[in-house]
Amino acid sequence: MQHGILGQKEEITMNQYIKGETIKAFREKNKMTQAELAEKIGVTDKAVSKWETGRGLPDISLIEPIANAFRLSVGELFAGEQIINKNAASNMRRSRLYVCPVCGNVIQSAGDAAISCCGISLPALEAEEPDDEHDIKLESIEGELYVSVDHPMTKEHHISFIVYRTGDRIETVKLYPEGDAECRFFRHGHGEILAYCNRHGLFKVTL
Repeated sequence: MQHGILGQKEEITMNQYIKGETIKAFREKNKMTQAELAEKIGVTDKAVSKWETGRGLPDISLIEPIANAFRLSVGELFAGEQIINKNAASNMRRSRLYVCPVCGNVIQSAGDAAISCCGISLPALEAEEPDDEHDIKLESIEGELYVSVDHPMTKEHHISFIVYRTGDRIETVKLYPEGDAECRFFRHGHGEILAYCNRHGLFKVTL
């Protein structure tokens, strides 16, 4: 079983490797010739030509120099787009959540970002209104906000985490199979509660 998981991760990583058309698009956007890019990263213009025409791939050791040449992060290079963060006000309600489908890692960013994990470029989660199977219940108990979701908590199907998000902070409680889909937060203003189902995605209610 372990070999199967390892093989799956390796396959995903190779499928997500930098593509020649991505290198070409960024090179042209930066108004560079193949020779100019080659000089910046220490290869020949023929090597760059091979990458862009799909007749070869840059060595992994060249990924960071290529990103630097285009003034990108490595994540942006793999994602194929430059991220311009519009969250200058740092309002945490505009933060983004990402979940890796391979390892289950939960990642948060204050605004738009190029995020990857296990070789996969991760999309930001889009929250939906709860349906009958993901009804988020809120109660005030002894000055705290009690959150619960009437939902299965099996290994195959469960609520993975619950988030309390306001304009100036975000709190996350990790949940586990065989436990209860519930938690408590100290209430600190208006915001929203988000619950993530490993099968159906992110759901949100506003406080």
